[in-house]
This record gives sequence, structure tokens and C-alpha cells, in this order.
Amino acid sequence: MWTGLRGPSRDFFQGLIQVSVAFYHLDNRNLAGAASMLRRALKRFERYPDRYFGFDLGAHRADLGEWLDRVAAGDPGDLAATTPPKWRFETEE
Repeated sequence: MWTGLRGPSRDFFQGLIQVSVAFYHLDNRNLAGAASMLRRALKRFERYPDRYFGFDLGAHRADLGEWLDRVAAGDPGDLAATTPPKWRFETEE
């Protein structure tokens, strides 16, 4: 999806994909890969406001920071068994 995007939203969607890849790595007990993808996603999200495309990016950045801390200090078995966050887009009216 993001390959055809140009402009300011491109990094946002790439960041979302990186979050997905991070949790894929986490599920496979690849802590280094998960940490790398979380850091990269957070870096991409830095330039966006707390609300973007009907998405509570401010809250999700905080969640990702907590996940990154847990990955850095964690046991891959415990983390892989933890349910990843569920994010949703809300329509703005």
C-alpha cells in the first residue's frame, strides 16, 4: 500500500507497517528485530501530530515506547505470550 504513496502520509503508513513487523518479530522471539522495528516506527511517527488520520498517534507512541522498554528488558517467552495492542482508526466528524 505505501509504495504508491507520496507526500507527508508515506512515513506514517511505513511506520504502521514497521509496528506490524515488530510484533511479528516478537511473536517469533526475535527481540533484536522487534526492538529495531519499534525504534524505526517511533522515529517515523515523530513528525506527526498526536491525532493523525483519525488515529490517536500520541497514545500509540506512548504504548510503543512502553513495548520497546519491555522488549529491551524482557524475556522473549513472556513477551510473545502478551497480546499486542489493538489500534483503530476513528472517523473524524
